[in-house]
Amino acid sequence: MITIVSGLPRSGTSLMMQMLSAGGMPILTDGERTPDADNPRGYCEWEPAKLLPKNPDLIDQAEGKVVKVISQLLFALPSSHQYQVLFMRRPLQEVVASQAEMIRRRSQSAPAVPAAQMMAALQGHLNQLKSWLKDKPNISVLDVHHHDLLGNAKRVCASVKEFLSADLDLEAMASQLDPALYRQRVSASEK
Repeated sequence: MITIVSGLPRSGTSLMMQMLSAGGMPILTDGERTPDADNPRGYCEWEPAKLLPKNPDLIDQAEGKVVKVISQLLFALPSSHQYQVLFMRRPLQEVVASQAEMIRRRSQSAPAVPAAQMMAALQGHLNQLKSWLKDKPNISVLDVHHHDLLGNAKRVCASVKEFLSADLDLEAMASQLDPALYRQRVSASEK
C-alpha cells in the first residue's frame, strides 16, 4: 500500500504532508525544495515524483510511506500497487490567486492568462482525473476540503485516520494548522 497526498499545486498538499508526519506516518521527502515565503514550513516533496511519467516504477520507493504526487502526475501511477489518495480540494479562485502570488513574489514572468480561463482549465483537469479514477479499483480516494480542514481540523483528521486505517496522533496533526498561513481567501459568496 502506498499513501499519496495529491491535489492541485497550492491546494494544501504540503500542509497535509506535515500533518501526517506529525501524526506519526513516515513521509518520503528529500528536502530538495526548501521552505520559502510561499511555504514557510516546507514543501515535503520528493523530486523523483516528477519523473513518474517516464519511470513509473520509482513509486516502489514509497511503499509503506506517504508521498506527495501532484494531481497531474497521478495518471502515471502503475497499476501494480494499491494506493490510498488524500486529495486536497481548495476553491479554484484561491488556488489561482495563490499561484499568481507565488509567481509575483518570485518575480517570474508568466503568461497573462485570465483567472477565469485558468480556473476553467484546472476544472477541466479535475473532471478528467475524476473520470479516470472511476476505472481504477486499486486507487481509493478521500477528498479533503481545505475549508473543512481549517474549520474543523479534529473532525477532518479523524476521517483521515479512519480512511487510512492508521494509528495517528490527531492532536499533533491538528496542531500543524496555522491560520496565519491561509492568505488567499474567497468569500462564501464567491465559492
